Amino acid sequence: MTSTPETAATTLDQPTMARTTTLLTNLNTVLARISAASSTFPTTSTSTTRRHRPANKPVRLVAVSKLKPASDILALYSPSSLPEDETSLPSTTTTTTTTTTSIPSATQQLHFGENYFQELLEKSRVLPRGIKWHFIGGLQSNKCASLARDVRGLWAVESVDTEKKAKLLDKGWGERDISSLTEEERQQKLRVFVQVNTSGEEAKSGVEPAATPALCRYIREQCPRLKLQGLMTIGAIARSKESSNENADFVSLIETRQAVVESLGMTEQEADDFELSMGMSSDFEGAIALGSDQVRVGTTIFGERPKKAGANAGSTS
Repeated sequence: MTSTPETAATTLDQPTMARTTTLLTNLNTVLARISAASSTFPTTSTSTTRRHRPANKPVRLVAVSKLKPASDILALYSPSSLPEDETSLPSTTTTTTTTTTSIPSATQQLHFGENYFQELLEKSRVLPRGIKWHFIGGLQSNKCASLARDVRGLWAVESVDTEKKAKLLDKGWGERDISSLTEEERQQKLRVFVQVNTSGEEAKSGVEPAATPALCRYIREQCPRLKLQGLMTIGAIARSKESSNENADFVSLIETRQAVVESLGMTEQEADDFELSMGMSSDFEGAIALGSDQVRVGTTIFGERPKKAGANAGSTS
């Protein structure tokens, strides 16, 4: 029987030079596109369809590595881990000359996103603890406590859409084995994004925009171990392929964010820190143009991934 991401054991093989070169080239391209999109974003705007992102706050890239081997993640997190005998890769050979290709330089990628609990759990156990993991898939109530308690290096959960799930994450975070944690890690809260169903699709997870302020208030007031980091949306696939920057799902999330800021009476600093996680491989530049703080990019970096039977509707990368 073929193993699924929920049951297959994860092993850590060293990335090859060829694969590392491909991944770093792709990563550099994405980072350049993010930088270009960020440079054209207005630091002040009177438009209600743009979020005023602080000028000194860079856009965070989450590399979505679901269904990809742990070695791909290692290649981007620690490209210097290649064996010494793979410092260059023959690329062209003729009768007179041989040229070599060196590993492209790149900023170390720290943030990685996973959709499936078991796959994330196993990867977190074999990969370096400095990786900052984001859980971005559909969140099941019976996995919440273990997700918060057992995943090493969990930085954020981006798919909270009910009070029950928030409370279970809060409980699990309090049950962590703190013996191996630094004092800073012990005091740190678990960041959570509330997932908003901006497209209104029944197959999509997420809370309705109108109900979002109440859920955010619950997290702030009833979940002391959680930090309300912001709002996340996946949005409709058709809208993500439109050329216009005015993606209706992004506009809806911006408006929902403003409603939360006003409902919770956030200070100016709290509002600046309250983030938008929107934009994927096909539309992240448009999301940045509208003020996204974080984009989730998978296939543009890692290449196409195999289909998984039973996956939630809608891509997260």
